[in-house]
Parts: sequence; structure tokens; C-alpha cells
Amino acid sequence: MTNRYNPKESEPKWQQAWLENECFTTTKAPGKPKYYVLEMFPYPSGRIHMGHVRNYTIGDVIARYKKAKGFNVLHPMGWDAFGMPAENAAMERNVHPAEWTYANIDAMRSQLKLMGLSFDWDREFATCDVTYYRHQQELFLDFLDKGLAYRKEASVNWDPVDQTVLANEQVIDGKGWRSGAPVEKKKLSQWFFKTTAYADDLLESLQTLERWPEKVRIMQANWIGRSEGLKMTFQLVGEGAPEDGLGIYTTRPDTLFGASFCAVAPDHPIAESWTAKNREAAEFVERCRRSGTSAEEIETAEKLGFRLPFSAKHPFIEGKELPVFIANFILMEYGTGAIFGCPAHDQRDLDFARKYGLDVTPVVVPEQEDPVTFEIGAEAYVGDGKLANSDFLNGLEVEAAKDLAIRKIEERGEGTRTVNFKLRDWGVSRQRYWGCPIPIIQCDTCGPVPVPKADLPVELPSDIDFSEPGNPLDRHPTWRNVKCPKCGRPARRETDTLDTFVDSSWYFARFCDSHAKTPVNTTDTDYWLPVDQYIGGIEHAILHLLYSRFFVRAMKDTGHLSLKEPFAGLFTQGMVTHETYTDEHGKAVLPDLVRIETQGESRSGIHVETGKPVSIGATEKMSKSKKNVVNPEEIIKQYGADTARWFMLSDSPPERDVEWTDAGIDGAWKFVQRLWTIVHELGARVDPGDTQKAEPSKEAIGLRQLTHRSIASITEAIETFRFNLAVAQIYELSNTIRKSGPALKDANAADNEILADAVKALVQLVAPMMPHFAEEAWSNLGYTGLVVDQPWPEAKSEYSEIANVTMPIQVNGKRRAELSVPKDVPQAEIEKLALANDRIQEMIGDKAIKKVIVVPQRIVNIVVG
Repeated sequence: MTNRYNPKESEPKWQQAWLENECFTTTKAPGKPKYYVLEMFPYPSGRIHMGHVRNYTIGDVIARYKKAKGFNVLHPMGWDAFGMPAENAAMERNVHPAEWTYANIDAMRSQLKLMGLSFDWDREFATCDVTYYRHQQELFLDFLDKGLAYRKEASVNWDPVDQTVLANEQVIDGKGWRSGAPVEKKKLSQWFFKTTAYADDLLESLQTLERWPEKVRIMQANWIGRSEGLKMTFQLVGEGAPEDGLGIYTTRPDTLFGASFCAVAPDHPIAESWTAKNREAAEFVERCRRSGTSAEEIETAEKLGFRLPFSAKHPFIEGKELPVFIANFILMEYGTGAIFGCPAHDQRDLDFARKYGLDVTPVVVPEQEDPVTFEIGAEAYVGDGKLANSDFLNGLEVEAAKDLAIRKIEERGEGTRTVNFKLRDWGVSRQRYWGCPIPIIQCDTCGPVPVPKADLPVELPSDIDFSEPGNPLDRHPTWRNVKCPKCGRPARRETDTLDTFVDSSWYFARFCDSHAKTPVNTTDTDYWLPVDQYIGGIEHAILHLLYSRFFVRAMKDTGHLSLKEPFAGLFTQGMVTHETYTDEHGKAVLPDLVRIETQGESRSGIHVETGKPVSIGATEKMSKSKKNVVNPEEIIKQYGADTARWFMLSDSPPERDVEWTDAGIDGAWKFVQRLWTIVHELGARVDPGDTQKAEPSKEAIGLRQLTHRSIASITEAIETFRFNLAVAQIYELSNTIRKSGPALKDANAADNEILADAVKALVQLVAPMMPHFAEEAWSNLGYTGLVVDQPWPEAKSEYSEIANVTMPIQVNGKRRAELSVPKDVPQAEIEKLALANDRIQEMIGDKAIKKVIVVPQRIVNIVVG
């Protein structure tokens, strides 16, 4: 056994041993409890990054731990492989998207295997595999047959750079989520999934997801956006007024008496009909579209309107008419795309009213204010209060006023009480090549005709031309032009492909049997689903998770699944950040080119090539564009995968961002070597022939107690995703072994056995985190089999119970003495013993004791003055 651990030799050896022994190949085992752990699968960009290392290390720790706890663990891996980057690469490098994608998959698979992850690679697939998207097409047809997929003309978000439609969720600050280009509005015929069919259930079922972060459940609830209110119609009068009036939805019918205008969205039918005959209106609407119509842009943009020539009759105030505007701050996607504006109690309405000189009448007045003198300044009043200036609503609380206002409108036949959702149906059409073809044939006679299932898959053509902008499928006549399966006349394929979020909305179900002849093998999905632990970034809290929840419900209603929530537990990990470095010209410097020098608490950077000073800036997310990326392959080559894994787990709680530092990875490497020294020098057991049966020493008993307490606390820490606490406990146990071990090893057989048990437990406890190291240590200690196949150590209460606890005694916050007492001693007795301590009496002297704070089993703090 060498006295230094060599990961370059050990890691490939044990990865091969796991492969040969099929340690992670999973089948159903009805006699064992199952555990399905899944990290969000990656896009094959070509290289893994440190975020991947952190994400998959977290999942691997859970998978290995649960396997040791006796669970039948499913831990698969695949590739989210369709999307625009592959098309961009095809255009930039003159390479086919499939060739680029599969080459990247090969490279990333090799990189991930270097980490020693416990994936069942037999289940691997990419979403661009025909054998995957063929089943996705079948699901589309089943959704269509069930009324959960449909086609309609709609105003869509158009990315002029990627030349494709974006879902509302893919528009970030008015720009495309991939290209960053300002998004335009267009009318196109699009395919939709009816996510709104499950709006109530998607919202209500959030309460059952007890193992999801609360912030994610809140984000989902806000996106679904259930509200109760009034849907009503204002009568319109004046030049060109539509006869059917103006339909609005409001959650604040109590403020109707404060209304001073009505407004419609730029893409509202009334606005569109008016722009067709009025040049100024058309120019205004075009200006709105160019400046953006996303919720984020509207919130910050100046509120602008175009006055239409007709007015809306107030439902309660005889003879009062409200001006009607096209306004840039109204969203067609919410409610009816039209509002009545009450400036006193909505900030956007107030900003608009001030700009156009409209009335501002407060109708909800705070309890302490006089309705006669209460006025609205620069800020709208949005709090509670009682109604005023509102005729029959005066004096009512807000909720009572809402109810009465709705009842009055209903009595007049002008509206109804209704529930509304912000959630909209999911537009899934994308105008690009590298995606799942939509299995529809467009026939001039028959309309949209589903491709018969017997003719699936509709495969992407391989001979494709990217020399022109737009969707190359539109320019591929031999693929596009087909006969209608219904009437036999000439027809054409649907050239739109599915949004890539569709691909990732059901992949977890396919993993249950990735070779099934149908979309899913229901026997296997009944066994494995739901995913017990899902792991990924908070950035997917709305899009991916909501779409997956919809998909499972749709698959249930079409006979493919028997559950409606895909992920029982969810964990969202933080990002990996890095310090930024710049040279004397302010240009970014790669971390690999910076040497950090420390003097006391001062840190400075030196460029390793030029020797010139480098400025150290704030931490930020690693990205290629910021030149602060650390290459995982280089780290693994230099330190080994286990060192990288250990660093990712040890530095901070996994839900928070972790800062990558050279000092941190060096520290992790040194700890690995200290652990190896413990194994090398202290782990061997005494010769079984030694018959000495002396009682264990006090030090040995203490080590045994710490070992079993460590097992208990590390078990709890892993179960609760507090890996940094598990690491801290491992540090404590290893330090104690290192300090007390030499004496115990040379003592009697009882002490040596306790020491050997402690080292054995230490190796097993680090195994989920540093699996290669653990296997090498296990083997060198002479144990049979693989550590990955060993049961998790159990904490024995008779050893982990502590008879006495040592409590530090502080005087005014400074430690002055310590006290050893039975752990269940009464608090009053602890206080009495602390005050009687000779050292403490000396420190207090003649000072007055103001307070004695006792934290049971932890600390005593005496405050004197």
C-alpha cells in the first residue's frame, strides 16, 4: 500500500470494476423499495462545465447513498439534443446538425464517465434519436385525438434572428431567450397544447408537493395565476363603436366608481380593426410592437395610449362616458386584453391618467383617512380600506364591495362572476429544422390530417440546405410534398417542428424502459414513477416543470400513465461562480493564467505569463463569454474526480452558489491525501490470533461514540441535502482518528478494533462523495467485495449516546472555562455549577451579574457589568 493516493491509477481501475460488475445496471426488483433519482439531462454543447460537475455530483451522492440503504436505484442519463445551437453550428461550420450533435454527445459522455457517476448507461438516449421522437409523435396524435392539441391562428412572439416562434415564457425582458434579439409580434397559424385544461389541478396539486422548495411552488402558482373576479361588457357609443361592446375582466369590481378610462391591448381585435382604417393608429400599434409587449417591458416603459373615437358607458353612473384607448401597457394574453382603468388604485393606470389628464378619484380610503380630504399623489393606493365616492358601495370593506358590485352587474345582465387564469395554452410550433417533426399533413381539401400511426416516424430529411435564412424544411420539396392520407390528393407536410421543451417534458417516463416499443412501458412506469428525487437549476422552476406536469396529466388521460405528478421531490442547486480577473488594460484574464498571492488578509493576482499585476473582481457565474470558465477535464486530470466532487460538496450548502477557488480545490486535494494517510497508517486490524481482551480505553470509547454520532449526523445530512454539514462531520471524525489513532493502534486489541471500525466507517461514509477513493481504501484495508455494494453503516444508540457533555462557559461572550455535566442535568443546576467555577468567579470578581444564558448541551454565557 503506497503512502500517497494516486487518482490517475485508481479512478480508471474502479470505473472499470463497476462496469464489469454491472453495479449500476438496473432492473425491477419487486421485493426492494425503489428510488428513482434524476438530474435534469444536459444539452450536448460539446463540453461539460463545473455546473454539470456540481449537479451530477449531488445526484450521484443521493443515488449511491440510497443504494447503500437498500433501495433499488434507477439513475439514468440522456441528452436534450434538439434545438437552435445545432442549426447555428451547421450554418457556421458547414456540418450537419446530427453530426455536430452526436459528436458532442460522444465527447460529453466520455467527460461524464471520468467523474465516476453511477449512471445506468444502458438506458441512454438522445431526444434527436428517431426511436425517441417517433414516440413523441405518437403522443402528439393521442393528444390531438383527445382535444389536448389543436391549431389556430394566433399572435405570436417572433424571434427575427432565430426566425422562430417563442412561447411567452421564452421571452426574457422582451428578447429571445437564446438569440437575445428584440421579439416581434406576428400572426401565424400555430399548434398548441391545451395546458389550460388542467389549470385548476396544476394549481391545487402544488399543495401535495411537500418535497418541493416553497419558492418554486410559489413561482408556479403565480404563473398559473388563478383569480376570481368579474367578466363584463361595457356598451360603446360614438363613431365606429363595435356593436358588441367591450368585454373586460377585472379582479377589482369594487373600484368601478373610480373608473376614468377603458383601454385595449395593441393586438386586441378592436385595435386591429381600427388600425386597418387609421394610419395614426397603425403607426402607434407598430411602435408598441417594436418597443416590446412583454410584462417586464410594460412594467418599466412609459405608459402610452392612442385615443379611439368612441367611448364606453359607465355601468353605474348615468350619463358618464369613459374614453377608450389603445394602450401599450395592456397584455392581450391576460383576461380579455381590455381593462377599465381606475387610476387611484393601480400604479400603471395612475401613470397613464396623469399623462393624459384623466380623472383620479379615490374610491378605497384607508381607515384613518377622511374620505372628503383623502387624495392620491404620485403613488396609487393599493391597500385595504372602506369604499367611498361609490354610491351604494360606500362604507363597505373591499371584499364585500366586490361581491355587491358583481351581483349588481349580474342583475343588469352585463356580466358574470368568473374565475380567470394567467396561464395560457402552450404554443409548440417552431419554424426550424432541428426538432421533432409535427406528424400532420396539410391538405387543401381536408385541412390538417394526422399522419397514420402506421406511417410513423416522420423522419427529418438528412439532405438539408442551410444556405438561406428560415426553415429549410419549407425548401425541401421531396420531403414536404406528399399525398393526403385521407383523400389521396397532393398535400404537404407540416414543416413546423415541436418546441424543444416538449422533448424534455416526458423523457423521465421513457427512462423507465428506453427500449419500449410504445412511448412508455406501463409496467415499468407503474414501478418506477414518480421520480423520487429530481435535481436541477432554479431557472427551470416555471417552464420545464410546468410543462412536465401538464404532460404527465395529458399522458394519463390518453392511457399512457397512471399518475399525475412526475416529481415527488425537487432540489434546485445553486450556480458555480468564479472571481473575475482583468489586466492593466481592463481585459478579462483566464483563471488558469492567474497566480494568487496572499499576504495576511490581502490577496493579489499575478499574470503567470507576463508577470504583471492582475485585478481581482467580484464573483460571477462562469461563462465562456466572460472568460472565467474552469475546465473540469483539466481539474480531473490534475487532482482527480473525487477531489472535484469533494470541493463541490464541501464549500457551501448545495442550494446556494458555490465560488470556485484555486485555494479551495487545493484544500480538497490535501484532505484526500490526509484521508489516505489515515487509511494507510491506522486502518489495519490486529492479527486475529491476538487473544488479548483488555477493556477499551477512555479514548477508544470516545472515538467509538464519535464514530456512531458521525454515522447518525451524516445520514441525516445526506437525507436533507446538507452535504456541507456531512463534510464538516467527516472532517471532525477524520481529525479525531488522526490525532488519537496512533496511541490506540499500539494499545490493546480492543482499542485497535475500535480504531479499525472507525476507519472502516469513515471509508463507507465518504464513499458516496469520493467513490474511487473509497474503493481503493476498502481494497487496501483487506475487505472483500466493492464498497459500492456494502450496506450503509448503522449508528448504534448504545454507542452514540453521550453520558456527559462539555459546555464552554463565556463571560461577556468570551470563553473563560468549560463545564462537564450529565446531558440531562436541569438548567438551573448548570447555571449554579457555572457560577461556582473557580475560574469564572475569578473573572466576575465584584462585577454585577446581569444575566445568565444557558443553551442546554451547548453553552453558558454570563453577562456582567
